[in-house]
Amino acid sequence: MTDAAVATAGEPQTAIFGQPRGVFYLAFTEAWERFSFYGMQALLVLYLVNSLLKPANAQRVVGLETLRRGLGTILGPLSTQAFASEIFGLYGGLVYFTPVFGGLLGDRVLGQRRTVMLGAVLMAAGHLLMAFDAPFLMALLLLIVGCGCLKGNISAQVGNLYEAGDARRTRAFAIFNVGINFGGLFGPFVCGAIGEIYGWHYGFAVAGVLMLAALATYTAGLRWMPPDRRRVARAPKVAMSRHDWNVVFALLAMLVLGVFFSIAYYQLSDSYMIWISATVDRRAFGVTVPVTWFSGLDSLFTIASTPLLIRFWQWQAARGTEPGDLTKIGLASFAVAAAHCMLAFASRGHGPVSIIWPLLFSGILGTAFVYQWPTTLALVSRAAPAQINSTMMGVSFLTLFLSYNIVGWLGGFYERMSPSQFWLMNAAIGVTGGILVFIFRRPLGRILTAPAP
Repeated sequence: MTDAAVATAGEPQTAIFGQPRGVFYLAFTEAWERFSFYGMQALLVLYLVNSLLKPANAQRVVGLETLRRGLGTILGPLSTQAFASEIFGLYGGLVYFTPVFGGLLGDRVLGQRRTVMLGAVLMAAGHLLMAFDAPFLMALLLLIVGCGCLKGNISAQVGNLYEAGDARRTRAFAIFNVGINFGGLFGPFVCGAIGEIYGWHYGFAVAGVLMLAALATYTAGLRWMPPDRRRVARAPKVAMSRHDWNVVFALLAMLVLGVFFSIAYYQLSDSYMIWISATVDRRAFGVTVPVTWFSGLDSLFTIASTPLLIRFWQWQAARGTEPGDLTKIGLASFAVAAAHCMLAFASRGHGPVSIIWPLLFSGILGTAFVYQWPTTLALVSRAAPAQINSTMMGVSFLTLFLSYNIVGWLGGFYERMSPSQFWLMNAAIGVTGGILVFIFRRPLGRILTAPAP
């Protein structure tokens, strides 16, 4: 297949660096969206602990006391830090729960394009509402629903630019992942710094403006997007074969095994922020580094390592030694476990922790992310049956719903354990995930690579 062979609803694709032009519009859209998302997320726990959950402010938030009582009924009395972690976990989890329904909306009703644009509008409104205290929970709801519309569908569109068996698909998701991590890097750097220095609400408002930039970028690139793949009543409905269902169950098992990686990884935006604020000596070159910047450092290393890893995988592939997708996912789990062991070692004393340790931690996490998440998305996109491809992309984000909720729950243990114990607990979670992936990689791999009858 030539680079221009994949046609969109408008014009044939023109290759850039061997990839369809649409990949880059999707990557830039995702970069702006993640810029706003991670900028807000970097501020969230700090904002809750240091401002919104203080009694004078909390009483102004519509529905907040009801939420606290409800969580307290299930979990018992919650300290301010534990309540902040639970809000973070619920928000982060639901953001990755709703893509299942967004995928269905894109597959069966609106099409991927309209659903992505609807999601961008809702997210922009949610970020802008975060500039005020009273509608805080309504703002989170809009962000949750908006992200659900956008995430699964835009990821599915990356895969839809390629025909079955096109080897460029995995590398396309790596490029898309660079867009994610540009946002993950600069969101905390810009929104986080503005929020910490000039006021929380200014940081949230900037995130809203950036979401509008995401919508503008996506709209500008519409002619390069793949055609919508809607499953409508007037189209013949192709039944799922036994092989298709075997593939679906194998993908679900693979996604469940990836939860262990995600639990350990996403402490990065929860208890890690509290640990940085209380423990790390943040002075460097005569200035004090904002706490929120540390949540974006892993993205810097992801961006830096992605082209090197792509070249490395190409070199391995030419020699027949490139690890399979499941092996890469297992290696990522072991790497994130090693990073948490390093934090446990750094926390063993009583004095301030050198800034070097968070830098090393971020370097390992950023590189591990390249091995795990884009590989997971590419595998789902390639293997999932066409009838439910967008829906399965949404299901892949559903694992993050589970992960974030566990992250929020585990965050409540931070005050009850020493930092070393807390990070070793997260390391054990990562090791468990790596071991399970290596146990099941061969049977799952046979199913996922077997040709359809």
